[in-house]
Amino acid sequence: MDMLSSARIAAAGLMDWRKLAQGLHARYAVPDYAEAVRLIAAIARAGESLDHHPHTTIGDGYVDLKLVSTDAVHRDAEGVEHIVEWVTEKDLALARAITEIAVAHGLVADSSAVSQLELGLDTVHSDRIAPVWAALLTGDAASQGRGTPGDEIRDATDRVPHLWFGDGDEAGQRIHIEVYIAPERMADRLAAVQAAGGTVVDDEDAPGMIVIADQDGNLGVLCADFSAVASDASAPD
Repeated sequence: MDMLSSARIAAAGLMDWRKLAQGLHARYAVPDYAEAVRLIAAIARAGESLDHHPHTTIGDGYVDLKLVSTDAVHRDAEGVEHIVEWVTEKDLALARAITEIAVAHGLVADSSAVSQLELGLDTVHSDRIAPVWAALLTGDAASQGRGTPGDEIRDATDRVPHLWFGDGDEAGQRIHIEVYIAPERMADRLAAVQAAGGTVVDDEDAPGMIVIADQDGNLGVLCADFSAVASDASAPD
């Protein structure tokens, strides 16, 4: 099944969900653990009917859900097909079903609370160093290139953050943290970073990507997909 563009995902109008990095994310507030289990049981039944299931985390007062397809088809510039981890139509279908389940259970989504952490490492030798990072992060050589046409390190069970490789040289900081958040939280999160002493060092790709530095010069990146926001803004009244 083909991977979907950000515009197609935004057009689906999934109010409870946010596109962060490769997948769709939602958080539902629950009054107690028992209600969390009931929610997951209902989602499991819906997932069985669609032959698809979310990654699920139960916490104190919340259930976090992530939807991503591990068999999405990406076609590169030459038309070569790659199997990648990305959002497909089956993720949209299950997201809609989960939203209906949440409404039936009287649960409310807190989409502004979703986040995804990834690591970036700038290098000119990703093919050479990726096996080391695959072994260090996951202990599994198969995590190199899983769900991506590149050398990215992705643990199949999401135990550790994904590590991707960017273009870089042999000098300067080469590893950084990327934090994906809901677009409506970008302004508040950036303000909090700046109030804590952080500074913006690159906003060329704002508002979707803003590079910040701490007082020692260490870099981090705030990321958000504003496709849905742009889609809403362009819609007729």
